[in-house]
Amino acid sequence: MAPTVDDGERSEPGAAPAGAVAALTEPDPTAAALTATVPPEVVANSLGQYLRGWWRRLRSGDSGVVPVLVAMVVVAVLFEVVTPQHSFLRPSNLVYIFSLSTIYMVLAMAEIVVLLLGEIDLSIGSVSLLGGVIGFKLVQTHPGFAWWLAILVALVCCAAAGALQGAIVALLRIPSFIVTLAGFLFFRGLVVLLLGGADGSVGVSQGVPNQTVIYDLVQGVLTPAASWILTGVLVVAVGVWLWLRASRRRRNGLVAPPASLTVIRIVVIAAVAVGVVLICVVNRGTPLLAIQGVPWVIPIVFAILAIWTFLTTRIRFGRYVYAVGGNPEAARRAGVSLARIRITAFAMCSATAGFGGILLGSFFLGQYSTNLADPGQLVLYAVAAAVIGGTSLFGGRGKPLHGMLGGLLIGAIAYGVSLLSLGSLSTPLQYIIPGAVLLIAVAVDVLSRPGARTGQARRA
Repeated sequence: MAPTVDDGERSEPGAAPAGAVAALTEPDPTAAALTATVPPEVVANSLGQYLRGWWRRLRSGDSGVVPVLVAMVVVAVLFEVVTPQHSFLRPSNLVYIFSLSTIYMVLAMAEIVVLLLGEIDLSIGSVSLLGGVIGFKLVQTHPGFAWWLAILVALVCCAAAGALQGAIVALLRIPSFIVTLAGFLFFRGLVVLLLGGADGSVGVSQGVPNQTVIYDLVQGVLTPAASWILTGVLVVAVGVWLWLRASRRRRNGLVAPPASLTVIRIVVIAAVAVGVVLICVVNRGTPLLAIQGVPWVIPIVFAILAIWTFLTTRIRFGRYVYAVGGNPEAARRAGVSLARIRITAFAMCSATAGFGGILLGSFFLGQYSTNLADPGQLVLYAVAAAVIGGTSLFGGRGKPLHGMLGGLLIGAIAYGVSLLSLGSLSTPLQYIIPGAVLLIAVAVDVLSRPGARTGQARRA
């Protein structure tokens, strides 16, 4: 008897089975999910493809700097509307906000390298003050001690403190939360000891040549001509580097962004740089005391951003940091020394924090005292700035740029609240508003992780 074939399953000789045809024609959800997690430049051959890939990543939860940029626009518009005389966006206030945010940006960029490992450094506030006090003490008590050498000694001392904490975390397997909390208390006490007690202080003077440079790190201002020349040189250098790098990768058959995207990036960088200079060269003082030009601290902070971006994206150490934060066991099996990466990361975090402490002393007009800076506030703002900027608390995701933008947002909120003249409410709101923004940022981070909606997301 000839076999019977159901009419619904009948097919022509040599034709593909109906199930195979359906499998080929239906979209593959696994492939779609994989495409959403791949960087757009990997699969993009044109600007349109890049934008579609970027949009897929945004919808999948990898929002990057978009939330913090939106938050900055909302904060700027809101405070411009509610502040007296609509003064929030005045050039003088914008420059002051950047100076105020300097320490938060630097500390956040330092904290990010530890957060990328899935760890946390709660000692960063005390270590930053320790670096500032050491640097100031050396140039104040030893007139012949060069300012650059004082900064170097301070950074080395802070790096040693961070390496010690990192070694305890990596070798003794004690949670970084506990180790760095102990470090916070220990180094806070050491700062008070170096200052000479609860009412001790140390400072540098603008009138002493060897101390002037440290004093001017935040207070110093470039001339308008020097501001434009420096900006032009930097924009041209960055633009040429971006173009040549993309062209070289294209010639070698490597992944590279579309040429049109590289042009857009260069134009955006140039526009931002010109806008910053235009704001800074406006007369921000009284007719008797005109203040014009870009503050020293702006190129300094951008230099720190460039250094950390290079360290995390262009050398083996940075790739290992992301690998350890993403999957420590896989990194270990691949031959990565987890202990060495953790110790190095904590040391570099603390060294950067020490330089931030020197900038903090310059912001306070060259004065350091036990009552002038709160290390607890510094560490809370540093972690908040990093997370608000887009860095994940679960490790493996974040960029130094996130810390810079998050720190700027924290500083903008703090100064905007102070402009409202709310009296006794000003100080509480400087904590309440960033706290609410931080909670929203963490919620977005948690909900955007794979498996969050089904309860399978990994919890740290």
